[in-house]
Amino acid sequence: MSDATLHETAQDPDDFAVQIADQVESFLVAVMEVAKGDEPDSAVPFLLLEVSQLLLAGGRLGAHEDIVPDERYEPDTGPDADVDELRENLARLLDPIDVYSEVFDPYEPRKAPVPARISDDLTDVITDLRHGMAHYRAGRTSEALWWWQFSYFSNWGSTASATLRALQSIVAHVRLNQPLAELDGLDTDQAMGDETLEIEAGRVMVEEIAGPLGLRSPQ
Repeated sequence: MSDATLHETAQDPDDFAVQIADQVESFLVAVMEVAKGDEPDSAVPFLLLEVSQLLLAGGRLGAHEDIVPDERYEPDTGPDADVDELRENLARLLDPIDVYSEVFDPYEPRKAPVPARISDDLTDVITDLRHGMAHYRAGRTSEALWWWQFSYFSNWGSTASATLRALQSIVAHVRLNQPLAELDGLDTDQAMGDETLEIEAGRVMVEEIAGPLGLRSPQ
């Protein structure tokens, strides 16, 4: 979306808030386009790129001093938009590799991996980002930045980071021509440790996943 539609023309394009809003909007638009399923052959590489770019914005928010909103209480932005259809579309698109294993907090010792879904993660991130965008579009710039910074630390930063690791792993498996373990029957409602994951994991060659998702292994 162009600056003309997202921002007032008087705003400086070099302004921190404008740059963060641009990166957020770019991510929102890109994931919605991917979820349409019109170009499944480029879904995983494109998501890898978009999540990487979003985390650059997150890193800038994280490194920034604490942002304080103008108002003491957060103004009501109305109900959050329903993301069920988006989640279902992403789940269908990413079905071969939607479920992955993640350690919630790397600084908590001996934490077992837990199953997660890329489709759930992306819609969770989008919900946080849209909430801040509602403030931004209403002209509450400090409120938007505060929300994006706060939710980066509390939710979407770690969620997007986990998603990025999963997407990068898929691309790496394919490009390095390495077999990929398939989580056969693994559900995100289950809590499984390393041994259980190993038992449940079947073997499937990368080529079976690379084709539908637009990834090609070296010849």
